[in-house]
This record gives sequence, structure tokens and C-alpha cells, in this order.
Amino acid sequence: MATRIRLQRHGKKNQPFYHIVIADGRAPRDGRFIEKIGAYNPLTHPATINIDFDRALYWVETGASPSDTVRSILKHEGVYLMKHLRGGIAKGAMSELEAEKKFADWKQEKESKVSNVKREAADQKRNEGKKRLEAENKIREAIAKKVAAKYAVEAAKEAKAEAEAAEEAVEQDVTTEVAAEQVVETVTEEVVADETAPEETAVEEVVTEEPAAE
Repeated sequence: MATRIRLQRHGKKNQPFYHIVIADGRAPRDGRFIEKIGAYNPLTHPATINIDFDRALYWVETGASPSDTVRSILKHEGVYLMKHLRGGIAKGAMSELEAEKKFADWKQEKESKVSNVKREAADQKRNEGKKRLEAENKIREAIAKKVAAKYAVEAAKEAKAEAEAAEEAVEQDVTTEVAAEQVVETVTEEVVADETAPEETAVEEVVTEEPAAE
């Protein structure tokens, strides 16, 4: 039986994650499997890998053939390095302590690189958030300026309308005062005319009577 180590897809559309499984090479990709030895999520940065190291090493040493992606994952996790070191121990090329030290040094270097990648990703995310916030603030400021300009125009229109209304009211008051003055003048003239009329009549009567006395 050709044993394969491969990925089995799970998750929603456009949001996949994978189980790392041991399966018969003749079985469908997402069909039955012999054993699940890990999980892989490519959507995180860096990708999230959880793997049973000892079981993965066992299957690799027993001849299970990984897919290209799984081979990269196993190399990334040091499975193939450990296989190589254990082969060196079996051949007497190194002691078990030397092999463990080499693997520990490699693992420490790898974790340092992963930490750097995570820190860079966090910095990039923070910078992107800062830029996005600045862009949002600029948009808000532009909207605020437009709103302020709109209100300023409306306020100017209202002030102009109020000034015109006040001016019309003043003009109306002036017109009313002029009309009142004209009415007063007219009444005064009529009163004066009424008072003058009897005097003129009396004078005429005196002038008329004087010739008769002679």
C-alpha cells in the first residue's frame, strides 16, 4: 500500500484550513484517512502549523510519501532534519547529544526568524492601521469643512434676509411717519383756514357799512 502524507481541506469557501493526514494513496483527496497528524492554516501570517512531530517523523521514516506542500511543512518543522540527524547517529557519524544540540540550535534560529516575521507583520499591521486612521481623519475633516461651508452660506443667506427685512421695516416706518406728518399738516391748514374765514367776513361787513353812514 502506497502511503501518502497529504492535506485534507476543511473550512468555508475562500476560508480554507487543512488537516495533515496519513492516507492510502488510492483514496480520494478528502476521503478516508489512516491518521491525522496535524493541522495547517495558510490564512495567517506566518502560516499556523500544528503537528505531532513524533508521528510525522515515524511516518517519514517508514517510507510515507508527502505531497509537495506537506514536504515543505515537514521541512519547516524540522522533521526531515531530525531524520537526517538520526541517520547520522545510526551510521556513527555523530553522537545522540551532538544531534540533539544541532537540532536545538536549528530550532532556536528558526523560532527567532519566526518571531522576526511576526514582529514585522505586527508592525506592518500597526502602520497600516495608522495610515487608515489618518486617511479617515482627513475624510472627516473634509466633510466637516463642507458642512461648515454649507452652514456658513445658509447663515449668510439668513443674515441677508434679516437685514433686508429690517431695512424694509425701517422704510415702512419712515413712510408711515411722513404720511402722518402730511396728515398733520393738512389738518393744521384746514384749522387755520376755518379760523381765518370769520375774520375776513367781519372785515367785509365793516367795509360795506361805512359808505352808508356818510
